[in-house]
Amino acid sequence: MMKTGAEILCECLIKEGVEVIFGYPGGALLPLYDTLPKYPELRHILVRHEQGAAHAADAYARVTGKLGVCLATSGPGATNLVTGIANAYLDSVPVLAMTGQVNTYFIGKDAFQEIDITGITVPITKYNQLVLDTGDMADAVREACHVAQTGRPGPVLLDLPKDVLQNKTEFIFPEKLDLPGYKPKLFGHPAQIKKAAELINSAEKPVIIAGRGVNVSRAFDELRELAENSQIPVVTTFLGIGCFPESHILSYGWLGMHGMGYANKAVHSSDLIIAIGMRFDDRATGGTSTFAPNARIIHIDIDAAEIGKNLPADVPIVGDVKNILQVLNKQLNKREHIIWLSQLDEWRSMHPATEIREHENVLPQYIIRQIYEVTKGDAIICTDVGQHQMWAGQYFYYDKPNSFVSSGGLGTMGFGLPAAIGAKVGRPNETVWCLCGDGGFQMTVQELATMVQENLNIKIAVFNNGWLGMVRQWQELIYSKRYSATALYNPDFVKIAEAYGIQAMRVTRKLDVSHAIQRAMEHDGPFLIEFVVEPEENVYPFVPPGKIIVEFLEEPSPATIRKK
Repeated sequence: MMKTGAEILCECLIKEGVEVIFGYPGGALLPLYDTLPKYPELRHILVRHEQGAAHAADAYARVTGKLGVCLATSGPGATNLVTGIANAYLDSVPVLAMTGQVNTYFIGKDAFQEIDITGITVPITKYNQLVLDTGDMADAVREACHVAQTGRPGPVLLDLPKDVLQNKTEFIFPEKLDLPGYKPKLFGHPAQIKKAAELINSAEKPVIIAGRGVNVSRAFDELRELAENSQIPVVTTFLGIGCFPESHILSYGWLGMHGMGYANKAVHSSDLIIAIGMRFDDRATGGTSTFAPNARIIHIDIDAAEIGKNLPADVPIVGDVKNILQVLNKQLNKREHIIWLSQLDEWRSMHPATEIREHENVLPQYIIRQIYEVTKGDAIICTDVGQHQMWAGQYFYYDKPNSFVSSGGLGTMGFGLPAAIGAKVGRPNETVWCLCGDGGFQMTVQELATMVQENLNIKIAVFNNGWLGMVRQWQELIYSKRYSATALYNPDFVKIAEAYGIQAMRVTRKLDVSHAIQRAMEHDGPFLIEFVVEPEENVYPFVPPGKIIVEFLEEPSPATIRKK
């Protein structure tokens, strides 16, 4: 049957299981937007900025395990997606970005809103293609969707000229794929797995470091079996939060610059690191030359390029985490590490990372703990980037997989609000809380309109400290309090929310925090709470740049704080 390129695109997306597209229209995309109403199976959500579309698609993919899809027109529409595409790339999220392009006969002639978006996004996509012929549309969509979701997931991009969307051709869906240069390795080498088992069976002070790869592969049961049968403590990376229940007796929090001090000490003192689906990034390791100096390393990852990139591995295993752990677990002996675990528990009591001190002002940590108490931990937490992001990782306890949605590798301010939209669309029956600082919130505040238009019942906590808090903290602790360009003039966030038709309230007293959260939860619709918090509160623990991960700063005593 003869179909236009836009119809072929829609047909292919439906066959690929796509249900939602986050987008913003423009001239080059008019043939597609003219076609979308014919396909009610494809729900289009109109964002207010293309960056919001990319972040929403990103979060949708994280919480559902499905492909996230975003759409923008040519020129500035396409370039506005770039930050969101980069965010998905660094956090290994399967996102299909589609951009409009000028007619093929104008390409290369600097036509209105022409931009080489495929060239721009080469470093931040797994695959991208400028589709120059309508007859290539089906193959391009099929290949892009496959590449995005297999191997190490990541974003892909299709650039779609206007005439390619308009022209007609015979539509035949390509059931078979032929990508000879793309063969992700899914199963680890048996000899390497055997070596890993031997190391684990003989280790006295082993530690598992579980990363986002566990979430991606859904290897939750396999990780738990490994930890419990061999009695190995589990530390996660920041993006690995939730892959292992934090209430579990073998859970020792997350490591790194703002991770738990006892997690850092456990890793530093171990004799074996079992790194699963993580990449030894600088925020987790500090200086790599001093990281876990007495430990041998088993590194399991589906991306061979990550193994040996930052730290050498004694036993590298390339493949899908779930598949590898299923084989590995069968070769492990039941173990007990009573002395080792006792040492970790002692460190945990000596370096409590999640206690909240008394203070006359509202502390952000207290707010997050109260959100946990009111929700009983049954919520998806979407954060923006900054101090509140670290506190959200520390003071809310995550027992459910993929319930913590945050920008890790890129650290994108403005991520939180559109991410909450994507999460709520993906899991509409879940409670979704969006946690934002006063700086990041204003970067994508316009997405409040999307939330209202789509009638999304999202709860928003804005932490108003009047600063770009994390930058101010570094200026205080590392740059001798030379504050530069970090003080904020803020609007009335309550009035802004109300202008968008969202109920809102401001909280300035500690005794009102729990009531405000309960009120938000009871309201049937979006609700925003502006929390006016202690302006110069710092995130602890904190490993200063260039330090070993066990050289962390801890929260000063109350007496020291009063003397400031």
